[in-house]
Amino acid sequence: MASFSQEQLQAIADALADTSEGLRGPEIGRLLTSCRIKDTDPAITKRHRLYNAFAHEQNTRRDRTRIIGFIRKAMKPARFVREPERFEPMRANLNRALAFTGLSVAASGELSKAEKVETLGQAERRARELREDLASRGVHPDVMKFCRQELLQDNYFHAVLEAVKSIAAKVRFRTGLDDDGAVLVDRAFSGTPPMLAINALATKSEQDEQKGFGNLLKGTFGMFRNPTAHEARINWAMSKEDAEDLLSLVSLIHRRLDAASMPPRS
Repeated sequence: MASFSQEQLQAIADALADTSEGLRGPEIGRLLTSCRIKDTDPAITKRHRLYNAFAHEQNTRRDRTRIIGFIRKAMKPARFVREPERFEPMRANLNRALAFTGLSVAASGELSKAEKVETLGQAERRARELREDLASRGVHPDVMKFCRQELLQDNYFHAVLEAVKSIAAKVRFRTGLDDDGAVLVDRAFSGTPPMLAINALATKSEQDEQKGFGNLLKGTFGMFRNPTAHEARINWAMSKEDAEDLLSLVSLIHRRLDAASMPPRS
């Protein structure tokens, strides 16, 4: 198995031991022990501690097998049951570091091969091409912000995932609710009257459209929200074409939310 370069090792260690979103000191110690990697400098800062341990391991054994094992154990979703909010930020940071190695951590925590980015320029070109294609479609500006270079260094899936999160954020902003997923949709779009209405709700057809829009939101959230629970079922090696179609759907949802009214409630 090929070794990581010094720069790749540093980026991986920096991501895993990020000050605000990475592993904590005791976690690093336990994982190093579990993976039989020598903790060469346990008293120094987390990032340098992890890099030194990785570098010593790779230099000693001339391969990256145990480092790969460390990543797999560190990113097991079961480790985040009590703090699920930590998983996605850590995975995003790690995937940005892994983008240059041809590897990626899936929502299931599995480490697999991915499209390799050779340069920052490649990632920027990928982002620019997506932005240009979406602009030609007239995609909502609230969606375009998720087509940034840093979101596309791992894969298009992450940009779509973040864009879908923006739908829930807009519903919460419009309604003042603090729920998520299907519960948020039901509270915002059900009831007589609902908190948000996408039409006048004067006819059976309009009422059916309201229900259908709620189901569309639930289906979209079901595919992309809470990836630690859905695991690999909602994660795939997404092509630019898939991303464009899905981001166009998110754009449609944003436009309907912008035009939605808040009927008077007694």
